[in-house]
This record gives sequence, structure tokens and C-alpha cells, in this order.
Amino acid sequence: MADLERGAGALRSFQSKINALLTDFESSPGGPQKVAEHTIERGSFSGTSLPFGEADGFFTQYARVHKELVSLSKLLADQMELLRLGARAADVGFDNVDEDTRRRFHAIQARLDTAMEQREKQDKHEHESQTGTKDLG
Repeated sequence: MADLERGAGALRSFQSKINALLTDFESSPGGPQKVAEHTIERGSFSGTSLPFGEADGFFTQYARVHKELVSLSKLLADQMELLRLGARAADVGFDNVDEDTRRRFHAIQARLDTAMEQREKQDKHEHESQTGTKDLG
């Protein structure tokens, strides 16, 4: 424990690491914009002229998974940005953070809270659909 770095130096180091991770992530193939760019049209699975139920089902699942990956990628970017802003606020003191940064922090937190609530509702609905039961609580 004696060699544990403390204080502003540790926060600056942490913030620097978060900034580097966020920059790397956003420019990587897994970043929100790059993931959103990779789409496949329905016709890629079997053409568009013949009905092919399996291809339709596969495309439906592909579209669902792609949508989830885009959403998760955006949520991860938001979480890393929230960490970066939080580290900055902890470094200089929350009272010393400019109003724009505070607004951005709270907007990101609200987006993440909303996304978590939506995901919980979706998970509950999927559970009820799979089990044929409805939770009472």
C-alpha cells in the first residue's frame, strides 16, 4: 500500500488513460460510427425475388443483433466519456468544473439511466415471452 499513488497525480494519470481509451475506441472498428456503417441488405442472403423463410429469419436476427451492437457501442462510448468527465471533475473539484461540462455529464448520465431502464423492460418482456408468465413485481 505504501507505493499506492494518491492525489491529483493519480487522477490525472487515470484521466489520461481514459482519454486514450476513448480516442482509441471511437476510431476503432468497434466504435459507434464504424459499427453503424456495416449493414447487409436482405437480398444478400438469397436474392429478393424468391421467398425463402430461412433467409428472412436470418436477416431479421442479423438486423436485431446489429442494432444491439450499435446501441452497446454507443453506451460504451458514453460510459467512457462519463468516466473521463468524472475524473476531470474529481481532479479539479466539481465546483470548479465549467457549466458546459456539468451539463454534458448530467446529459450522459440521463441517457445511460434511460438506456438501462429500457434494457430492463426489454429483458423483462423477453423473459415473459419465453416463459409465458408475467412477473408481478
